[in-house]
Amino acid sequence: VQLVESGGGLVQAGGSLRLSCKASGIALDNYATTWFRQIPGKEREGVACISSIDGATYYGDSVQGRFTISRDVAKNTAALQMNRLEPGDTGVYYCAVEAYCMYGNYDYWGRGTQVTVTS
Repeated sequence: VQLVESGGGLVQAGGSLRLSCKASGIALDNYATTWFRQIPGKEREGVACISSIDGATYYGDSVQGRFTISRDVAKNTAALQMNRLEPGDTGVYYCAVEAYCMYGNYDYWGRGTQVTVTS
């Protein structure tokens, strides 16, 4: 089983990036997919989650209204569209899967992709 993130990079504040989490060995629609981020000096933070049951989405307060999580079943991929990026969004972004959003028992993790937002 592999989860591979891509799409990170360097962007100016106010810009956008779209992250992708490609799964192999599992069907993503059988799991809830969560995007996390690790910001230097801070604890790992759950950013967004999409439910396997009904596609319901959940967001952290710091990204609500700016980030959108989605899933493409045919491509077995989850995406995180990040708009109006801020320097405080800089960090490593990871995807992980679990049975339910916010269940807290993650089955698989990706290795992460770096996002850097400059002012």
